[in-house]
Amino acid sequence: MENKNLLEIKDLKVSFFTSAGEVKAVDGISYSLEKGRVMGIVGESGSGKSVEAYSIMGLLQSPGKVVGGSIIFDGKDVLAMGEKEKQTMRGSEISMIFQNPMTCLNPVYTIGNQLVEAVLCHEKIPRKEAERRAKEMLELVGINNVEKRMTQYPHEFSGGMRQRVMIAMGLICNPKLLIADEPTTALDVTIQAQILELMKQLQQKINMSIIFITHNLGVVAEICDWVSVMYAGHIIESGSVNDIFYNPKHPYTHGLLRSMPRVDAESHERLIPIEGTPVDMLDPPEGCPFGPRCEHCMKICLREAPPNIRVEGGHTAACWLLARDCGKEGGRNE
Repeated sequence: MENKNLLEIKDLKVSFFTSAGEVKAVDGISYSLEKGRVMGIVGESGSGKSVEAYSIMGLLQSPGKVVGGSIIFDGKDVLAMGEKEKQTMRGSEISMIFQNPMTCLNPVYTIGNQLVEAVLCHEKIPRKEAERRAKEMLELVGINNVEKRMTQYPHEFSGGMRQRVMIAMGLICNPKLLIADEPTTALDVTIQAQILELMKQLQQKINMSIIFITHNLGVVAEICDWVSVMYAGHIIESGSVNDIFYNPKHPYTHGLLRSMPRVDAESHERLIPIEGTPVDMLDPPEGCPFGPRCEHCMKICLREAPPNIRVEGGHTAACWLLARDCGKEGGRNE
């Protein structure tokens, strides 16, 4: 039987070995992504979202190191690949839109040169063919007058247009997986909506899988099928978009939702922030990483890490509140 999963991550652990000590940036996360699906990864800054993405791409740099677990992409073990294999995979099979695409374009090369180079790095085709494909991709992402745009430099493009160029560069080799690392952070809401609509259309057109990394739950609701909520290097809740928005089970997920403005809220409804500060990753708590900030914290939360409890279907959450009530609510240990 054909495996439906394009990406399978099992017990992935990534650490940064610094002079101050070991920082466990990703501490034992597991999930799978089906072909043609869009998964959102949300959480505060420093929760390990980008580190996980760089691990999948094989772009971790010293002092970062994968210290455990496995990454299986399309049946291939990414961590066992040599550097040449990773270079072949990057761009052609897995592409990434980086966290600050505004500065990722080379200022001394034209837009056309950079798009054509992305094609020629992975495919042995004539330059004329690569140029034709680059123009088609620019049109596909909504850029007009492509003949002129191909000869222009990044500084001649607006922020939204540079964002579209980065998406075009990520998609030009028709990858099976696109990792979008907060690609709309620096854009105003109008351009953000256009970019999200564009990505949805392209995803459906070429049946590509997407990992969408963001701290914006509104963006998640717009584009994703599945959501994983990260905190302090752990996935603390995972489920469908409906599960996370309408039936959240982890106190951290509740906190994220309460701190987000709602269109249907009362006119003077106050946003409730999450109290406390993020975990010191050099000295994380022994138990639940969210325990010191949690309004429902119990003694066991500070002593032991909670088990991952299945609520229903694929909806899971790691919280002692669920473990305590699992008999009543029908949950069970994963």
